[in-house]
Amino acid sequence: MRNQSFFLLLLLFLPTFLNAQSQGVSYTAVGKGVATTFVNDYQSLGINSSALGWGPEYKDKHFTMGSSEFGMGIYSDSMNVEKLRSLFKTVRAQATGKNTDSASWQQQKQYASDYLNAGVSMFADFNWGGFAYQSKRFGGIAFNVRESYQWYSRMNSQLTDILFKGKLANYFDSLTIQDASGNIQVIANNDSIPQDTLDMVIKGTISVPLNISGISSGSQIKFQWNRYYNFGYGRKVFGKDSLLEIYAGIGGRYIQSMAMFDMRSDADGFFVYSSVSPNFNINYDSIVASLNPSNFTEKGKVLPSVVGTGYGFDLSASAIFFGRLKVAAAVNNIGQVTYNRNVYQVQDTLVGSLEVNGLDEYNITKAVDKFMQDGGLFKLVGQEKHTVVNASNFRLGASIDLGKIAKIGVDFVAPFNKELPGSMANAVFSAGGEVKPVKWLAISAGYFGGGIYKNNIPIGVNFSLGEGKYEFGASSYDALSFFKNSSNSISGAFGFARVHF
Repeated sequence: MRNQSFFLLLLLFLPTFLNAQSQGVSYTAVGKGVATTFVNDYQSLGINSSALGWGPEYKDKHFTMGSSEFGMGIYSDSMNVEKLRSLFKTVRAQATGKNTDSASWQQQKQYASDYLNAGVSMFADFNWGGFAYQSKRFGGIAFNVRESYQWYSRMNSQLTDILFKGKLANYFDSLTIQDASGNIQVIANNDSIPQDTLDMVIKGTISVPLNISGISSGSQIKFQWNRYYNFGYGRKVFGKDSLLEIYAGIGGRYIQSMAMFDMRSDADGFFVYSSVSPNFNINYDSIVASLNPSNFTEKGKVLPSVVGTGYGFDLSASAIFFGRLKVAAAVNNIGQVTYNRNVYQVQDTLVGSLEVNGLDEYNITKAVDKFMQDGGLFKLVGQEKHTVVNASNFRLGASIDLGKIAKIGVDFVAPFNKELPGSMANAVFSAGGEVKPVKWLAISAGYFGGGIYKNNIPIGVNFSLGEGKYEFGASSYDALSFFKNSSNSISGAFGFARVHF
């Protein structure tokens, strides 16, 4: 399971750890809350590739290289910072192979149902490396490799109870117990059963079973772990400097996917597809696995093995008025990923009994394992392949340059289909900017909200040394989490290896 939490290991780099689709992995944009007309060089890939044509950010420095840029966070519309920090500790403990201390364990038992009943969004983004070349005559070309881990879940109380209690869940009216001598007895399930008896339970049974669609109604899990090989080109199309300049950009990416889990149970029906790398160590039923035409067991040695591949492309355009006012629009990540390894569909069947235990630690990302494992809640059917449309988005932004010391702007970002794995939950509106009190320091702040997001105040700081030769900095998606326990997120982003030459 440690490979499952590779990106969650990155949380070790932050004291605490929203959704990354608004600013991507650009830590310089995170602190502003806006990105469409603020990003440049390889950071514009997947956001606004036409920005590559604007020319280099620092005069006479046409090349940009960068690595080790992080962005990560947890957001919930109904949980406060205290509960999110507790969840963070659990996920980090699992990622590092450490046991949760008893005090924290008891606290998380109190929060257990909240973790699943609440809408929880988690992400971790990492830039392996990026490169860009920009000039006024040529335009700009860029490339980067980015890793992205996205999770969103919301479950009803009944499914939550079964997930955490397993065969002991209140859904089951009878419990089958087996003592040390092998004697079997069936007893009624109730809240007064002593712990030593519960320890002997081998199965929970219900006399009038429900379909899994009925048990899970109103529940949703969207999980995706992708690696993006991004490239793009942007240049000036026509116009006159200091009056009006029009730019266009195009971008694309090759996508490798390590995991996809897509579950939805609502008035429109019950739908579950999954494709997960063998590195996640899910114990599938041996017979079901052997009959699956896409069965795959080879693990990756360092990173999880790939289970799906695909593509995406971007189109963007921007205009600069009087050399100060920028307006841009972009459509990003149109495309799809086809999964052809460990692809499973779930049948809507009656749940009459269950023999597995519930979660033994309160990490919601382990829900996938409990659902899919041998003897778990889902009845799996192997599939040859499954194609998932990318979580594409539309964005519109504008900003104005107030001289050498300040810039302010606004953004609107909306998903084309919020039901897709990795998609934004809803449209986001944001406003923000930066101030440069001295040429080597930029301080940024902003606001964003909309959809499930409440009032968030991002902040950031970026240092630029040697006339822009070297950059590093840190940001938070919501500064309120440092001051208010009622805040709904904990997050951070930073980078320390960006150079211009």
